[in-house]
Amino acid sequence: MAGIYVHVPFCRQKCRYCDFASFPDKIGLAESYMACVYREMAMRGEELGGKTFDTLYIGGGTPSVVDPQYIAMLVAAAKKHFRLKDGAEITIEINPGTISASKIDLYKRVGINRFSVGLQTANDALLADLGRIHTLREFITCAKLLKGTNFSVDIMIGLKGQSFEDISQSIEVAALYGASHVSMYALTPEDGTPIYTDYLNGELPDGDEVAAQYDFGVRKLAELGYARYEVSNFCKKGRESRHNLNYWRRGEYIGFGVSASSHINNVRFTNTFDLDEYFKCIISNRFAVVDRQEITPPEQRDEFVMLAMRTAEGVDTAEFERLFGLSFAAEYASAIEKNADRLDICDGHVAIKPQYLFVQNHIIVDFLKN
Repeated sequence: MAGIYVHVPFCRQKCRYCDFASFPDKIGLAESYMACVYREMAMRGEELGGKTFDTLYIGGGTPSVVDPQYIAMLVAAAKKHFRLKDGAEITIEINPGTISASKIDLYKRVGINRFSVGLQTANDALLADLGRIHTLREFITCAKLLKGTNFSVDIMIGLKGQSFEDISQSIEVAALYGASHVSMYALTPEDGTPIYTDYLNGELPDGDEVAAQYDFGVRKLAELGYARYEVSNFCKKGRESRHNLNYWRRGEYIGFGVSASSHINNVRFTNTFDLDEYFKCIISNRFAVVDRQEITPPEQRDEFVMLAMRTAEGVDTAEFERLFGLSFAAEYASAIEKNADRLDICDGHVAIKPQYLFVQNHIIVDFLKN
């Protein structure tokens, strides 16, 4: 199976930590932009007609800030130009400050069956410091509108002035209002973002403090019935994100819109991050790809191992041998021996022990040969 990703780069206000391609001052271009996305889909449709897609993910930016009719037409375009599997997972990212009952109703009617809600924290003061446009009250209103649906909640750790009580409250709120999935990830202060100044001033928690917050969050999530299936992702039974699992299993996906990335036939390519350039390319019936890389077999093996090691199940050694014709145990004998006390090896899988998942990069690097 394969996935489809569509980037909607508009938002009401850029968060202080945001390093994504998003343009709060250009939302007036949303109609023209979406028309270009529909055209890009048509352009790709013929060459990818033989593939079946299991997921469609609409991310951003803030997709819920644009006219919901554009989203409806987007889903229709995906169904028109690509073969979507029956029961495909169709996800949209939403900000609680941009949602309404009528939007949710329309999303459901056009086939969206999963929602990713950006809570980040249940502390209004921390939300304001992050530059978020919503409050806890608005999240609760949003969650009530989503009652009975499959929805995920994003929660951040590593925030300035954040306490264990704040993290506990955020997780409890997500659970109380019915989230089937939680993505809990650490703030990354990217150079060039406003929050990077906080990092330079030493105002953010250090690595040890963030690790302690993560361990606390993992235990809290487990208490409330959320099982970890990837470093930053937790869910109720059977509610894993199929779209994200496809990434971690090194599956294929096609991306549409500015900055969107793709992985098809062992080639990775990325669209331009420049909105004007994207318009020019698509209007001229040219793809907006600015970076293209063919992945060599050794690189394919590295990617497979690196991504699988992020998950709770780890590397499926039989799948590795099927794909690459090599014995995983023989190929990575030295790395396995070096990390023996930090690995679980059983039932045909090699996985990082749960207590070491948050620092998995220090282990994975030993398995990378290229």
